[in-house]
Amino acid sequence: MALTIALLGGESSGKTTLAQALHRHLQEVLHIPSTLVSEQLRQWCEAMGRAPRAEEQAARADEQTRQIEAARHQPGVRIVIADTTALVVAAYSELYFNDRSLHPAALEQQRRYDLTLLMGLDLPWVADGLFRDSPTVREATDAVLRRELQGAAIPFQTVYGHGNARLQQALRCIGNALGETLVAGDPAWPKGRRPWNCETCSDPDCEHRLFTQLIQQQQRPGDPTP
Repeated sequence: MALTIALLGGESSGKTTLAQALHRHLQEVLHIPSTLVSEQLRQWCEAMGRAPRAEEQAARADEQTRQIEAARHQPGVRIVIADTTALVVAAYSELYFNDRSLHPAALEQQRRYDLTLLMGLDLPWVADGLFRDSPTVREATDAVLRRELQGAAIPFQTVYGHGNARLQQALRCIGNALGETLVAGDPAWPKGRRPWNCETCSDPDCEHRLFTQLIQQQQRPGDPTP
């Protein structure tokens, strides 16, 4: 069965951009057979011209799960990149309809995936003129996802950075799950240790240090400290 990488995050957190970049890199650069499962909720909203009602949420979550499971069993596919999972639909259902009934099934399914990548909130929120509400909703979604993952003891990695920096970080996570390096010149490998192998990666303090370092690296000389 294919290694399954699940990307989680709220609206405008970079899930789709990263999912597509990972798929292209795995296929075209590393020549690793992979497949991309798109966000079914987004596709449904675009097709219907509206967001699902409360009673329609479960079907959206089930369809996302069904497509991921189908991709995992495709012959010859080594890695599945899932652009969101049922857990994101469950988070939206809680936030918009005060309905937490989708969480148990979504968490049970989330445990089946090999690696969960949670999008950091360092990217600017961008309105799409259609379904995105606000940065506040993005932050609330992030909080629900963290609460549910941590409460269920499901490990996850938070990825930060813009463009290639975020891609490289995600590739290190995937390489660790595969047991091989996917990033050329990764300094951790020549020293005999596997990169990105921190069991407390979801610890807020650890994450804070990572985010702070990222901001410091992006600052130009002479810029004021935020």
